Amino acid sequence: MNIIARILKNPQKLRWTIIHRKLVYLFARFYSDRKFLEALFPLRTGYALNLNNPQTFNEKLQWLKLYDRQPEYTMMVDKAEVKKWVAEKIGNEYVIPTIAVWDKVEDIDWDLLPHQFVLKCTHDSGGIVVCKDKAKLDKKTAIKKMSRGLKRQYFRENREWPYKNVPHRIIAEEYKEDESGNLNDYKWFCFDGEPRAMFIATDRFTPGVETKFDFYDMNFNHLPFTNGHPNSDIKIKKPKGFEEMKRLAAILSKGIPQVRVDFYDINGRIYFGELTFFHWSGMKPFEPKEWDLTFGKWIQIPN
Repeated sequence: MNIIARILKNPQKLRWTIIHRKLVYLFARFYSDRKFLEALFPLRTGYALNLNNPQTFNEKLQWLKLYDRQPEYTMMVDKAEVKKWVAEKIGNEYVIPTIAVWDKVEDIDWDLLPHQFVLKCTHDSGGIVVCKDKAKLDKKTAIKKMSRGLKRQYFRENREWPYKNVPHRIIAEEYKEDESGNLNDYKWFCFDGEPRAMFIATDRFTPGVETKFDFYDMNFNHLPFTNGHPNSDIKIKKPKGFEEMKRLAAILSKGIPQVRVDFYDINGRIYFGELTFFHWSGMKPFEPKEWDLTFGKWIQIPN
């Protein structure tokens, strides 16, 4: 049980082997979703989970995992299927073109893929291969990563219900980058159609450099806290498409108690990234802690 507790508390510090994963699944098998979250939550956040009267952002996300289970959420976290929904809501011009979708790694048509592309698993988080030069791609490593991703039962790890029934597939997308040669994420925290905060993720694909998260209010004032990653040492410029992204995030989040809407701003051209219902799975401490309560006040728990 001590080994399991270590894995639950800091899985990123341990090599995520098949053995580690099986231990977590074995532990989870004997618990209901609620009991599992009540056991896991304090190990990750440092305080007990109160589901009867949730107050903090992290607590309310656990409540939403258990009690806000809308069927359409499954489609909305499917990286392939959500594109049709987004196109209907805001227009196809905001959707990164799909090259192909495959059920198995053996189905990948490498000849079909262009010089640059991105591969993702449609049902999880983090399963991604970014190819900037097809001639230099380590295909063996890419296949291994996609194979591992297809086997991942993402729902089981933190009980994020929307992912439970998403088909396990591989999607190939067009590669995009901005004028700096990178692709920065702009992630908007929205509450029933009202964006209240956003953060910019930088250094995501810089080898040997930790990702940076910088949070801003709706007037692009830097917010004084960290959550999961340190702030950047470099002052970040307000993206050209800030107001347009805010407008689009409001449209896509309408009617949802809380969802994070992610975009890319490529030299002023906006592209949809993904919808995230549970930022850090609702298990990452805020520093200072009062921001956990601040974000929590923005979530209105539905009846």
